[in-house]
Amino acid sequence: MPPKPVLRIPNRQARALWLDAQGLAAPPTGALDLPGIIHDLGFVQLDTIQVVSRAHHHILWSRNQHYREPMLDKLLRQRGVFEHFTHDASVLPMEFLPMWQRQFRRKAEQMGQAGWFKGLPDAAGRADIKARIEQEGALSTHAFDTKIEGKKEMWRRPPHKLALDFMWYTGELATCHRVNFTKFYDLAERVFPEHLRETGMSDANQVDWLNRAALSRMGFGSFGDIQRFWDAVASNEVRAWCDATPELVPVEIEGADRVWKQALALPDIEARLDALSQPTSRLRILNPFDPVIRDRARLEFLFGFNYRVEMFVPAAKRIWGYYVYPILEGDRMIGRAEIKADRAKGHLVVKQRWLEPKVTWTPARLAKFDAELVRLARFVGVADICREDL
Repeated sequence: MPPKPVLRIPNRQARALWLDAQGLAAPPTGALDLPGIIHDLGFVQLDTIQVVSRAHHHILWSRNQHYREPMLDKLLRQRGVFEHFTHDASVLPMEFLPMWQRQFRRKAEQMGQAGWFKGLPDAAGRADIKARIEQEGALSTHAFDTKIEGKKEMWRRPPHKLALDFMWYTGELATCHRVNFTKFYDLAERVFPEHLRETGMSDANQVDWLNRAALSRMGFGSFGDIQRFWDAVASNEVRAWCDATPELVPVEIEGADRVWKQALALPDIEARLDALSQPTSRLRILNPFDPVIRDRARLEFLFGFNYRVEMFVPAAKRIWGYYVYPILEGDRMIGRAEIKADRAKGHLVVKQRWLEPKVTWTPARLAKFDAELVRLARFVGVADICREDL
């Protein structure tokens, strides 16, 4: 019997599948199910920078515009999510805790090998910090006053901060809440539910779950795509898992440049493709750390959209601007805009906007962009939209 032909997924269908898997194919309306959104995404990246709204809030709002900023901290306090490190600091559904045990170990080891914990207090010093938290309750870094000794360098942190972070990475401490984005650390056993802490799962089963969950949330992926999704499984572990999982479906994905690349999918791929509908034509202003944006290689391959974060690029060398928002319309990345919120003055300022080649500002597209600006202003609680882009 001849081998079954490889399933080929044309570019527009691949984009639709990726957007559907990441919650951007449907209009961001209807009843809000915040735990469901986070579960379906897998995780939501946290970021300190607030130009309009912090990344985690913006990402959630992009999926359902009934979301408001205080809701995530409320869910954290209710133990519906926990914080840890995927490719970056993130919130994850609390129910994922048993599958995350290996990551507590991996991240502490990785950060130690990278020299991140240079100057870390010894076990006795960490035990003293932990004892204070046990006796006094959750504490932030501001409750301690150790100082950096020796030369002060940009990324060096005081010993108590190193200890808190180390124990957070290992899962000894956990974030219980935040105040103005300042993290408060508590004992893990007071944050993580007992039945989840005591659920045993072998390392092999954790790897299997992580890889399957990544593919489910992407629709399809290469070895690199799967590895980068959580950054909780090493590249060699991904390859070994793929080789040992015969039910995976080989597929070929057409890129925006009409080049076809090999990938893998779960056995339900054909059913998922059959169930796809055309993504909403609604225009959305996305966050630079949105999960559809953050994997720049996948973004450029599928959408032909070259995007780089320029916050840490000197102003004179920036191509676009400090904090530039990609613009999604339907299944196309049509442009980008530099936007800033001045909450004190009640303004949303549109500094600049750009369209991709062969895209024009039709009256209908301008109307959709303006409508999204109004919704974004309402989300962050400002009344006026100031246009410097006209």
